[in-house]
Order: sequence, then C-alpha cells, then structure tokens
Amino acid sequence: VFAVNGFLRVATGLDIGLSTKCVVIPKEMGMCHKIGYSEMRLPNLMGHTSMAEVIQKSTTWQHLVHTDCHPHVRTFLCSLFAPICLDTFIHPCRSMCVAVRDSCAPVLLCHGHPWPASLDCDRFPGDEDMCLAPLTKDYKYLHKVLPKPTCQTCPAVEEFFTHKRVLEVFCDSNFAVKVKLSKKRTASEDQEYNIECQVEFTSQGSLLPYETQSMIQQWLLINEKCIERMSPTHRPMVYLLVGNIEEGIILVNQVYRWQRKDSQLTLATQKWRYHKCL
Repeated sequence: VFAVNGFLRVATGLDIGLSTKCVVIPKEMGMCHKIGYSEMRLPNLMGHTSMAEVIQKSTTWQHLVHTDCHPHVRTFLCSLFAPICLDTFIHPCRSMCVAVRDSCAPVLLCHGHPWPASLDCDRFPGDEDMCLAPLTKDYKYLHKVLPKPTCQTCPAVEEFFTHKRVLEVFCDSNFAVKVKLSKKRTASEDQEYNIECQVEFTSQGSLLPYETQSMIQQWLLINEKCIERMSPTHRPMVYLLVGNIEEGIILVNQVYRWQRKDSQLTLATQKWRYHKCL
C-alpha cells in the first residue's frame, strides 16, 4: 500500500551549513542504496527533520520503485528523501519529475492513490537551472525498450480446463509464464510476496526468457490486487499466466491454477512443442 502524503518544502534562502547536517543513509532506506553516494542531508527536501520520519515516509515508496515504472524513479525519489551531501541542495529538474510522473502515476492509481500534491512537478526548477536532469534522449536508442506492464482488470483464476482448450489459448497468445507465489512473513502489516517466474514457452520473437520473466514480475507488482487474490495463504502456489503483448503493452489474459494433481497443464505444455495452430 502506498502512503503518499508528505509536504515538499523547497530549500531556498537557507544557510545549508548551519541548518542541515550530513548523515549516513540508513539501511532501512533500501531504495536509496547503491545510487552513487552514501550520505544525505537532513532535513531533506521533503521537509522531514528526523531520520525516523524519513524512514517511515520513504519506505511507503519502496514498492513503487520495485515496479520499475520509470528508469529514473529511484533517482527522483532519493534526490528528495535522501539528497546528496553537497554545499547546496540539488533539486530534480521539472522534466525529470514529469517523465517519472507520466510513467508512474498510473501505477499509483492502480493502487488507489493519485499522484500527490507534494510532488507537483511545477514546484521543480526548469532544465536551464542547476538540477538533476533526465538522461539524454539517446538513452532509449542505447537500451532495448521493452513492453510495459499496465494496470488491468484481474483475469479470473481458471481451475477446470482441458489441455486442448489450453493449447487453443496458447495459439492466441505471445507468452506463458509459470509463476510461484507466496506471501512473505514481515514484521510490519504490509503484504509482501515472493515471486518466482519460469518461462514455460515463448513465441514473442525478439524477447528473451529473462526479459519476459522480469516483465511478468513487474506486472504482478503493479497489479498487486491480482496477487492478493492468487495468494490467500502463506503456502506457495503455482500459476500459469498467459497473455499478449499489444502495442508495447503486456496484457495477461488467462490465469491457470497449476495443481499437482492436475496433468492437463503439464500435458498442454509438453504437446505445445509439436503443436500446429490452425
């Protein structure tokens, strides 16, 4: 669950040496580790004055970071929650905020939260000022652009089917991924899940199995309501997620419960290797 309240105070007209201090980024702020620096300014750019407050408010955003909704989401959030310890505060540029917001706001909305007023992009400086800018436009040419998971209505979990029907579904689909889900036992009341993915078959051409695994994990994190429905207990459960990639968007259309006693899915995946679609 995302808690997205918090108030952004822009640190202007501030004698940074007298009014702030450098502190080590705490271990509880996992999203801001391995970002190129290990110390942060306190108070931060969200107006948080104690480390307890920083940890509490930032951990509510860790889930969004895990969805990988934008390449700069960690940089953007950490520049506010854990600003680098320099002689002056470096804000994220407005363009970085807009890019992250446009990609990540739909994910927040999927979890029932609007993009918060505290992260209103108009509050941030333009690119002509000294600020953290997004990577150049060449970035997308240097890195493979993968299809994106999106917030969608959860398909019903199918428990009764024949292998022939499953093969028909495979013929109409781009991917099928076997997923093992289990709830983590956590100290807090937040729901967290172990997600293991294994590509049973792929017919999507240029995508590699590990890329498909990564995208399905993102889909599950974005569509957490589906995970809640699929994993009611702490006991691990196995599912087959089948779907399509349409116009750069990943859609899961069918979810099959893979039970040990059920041989129909096993039969379908074995026959798929030699199956000729009509």
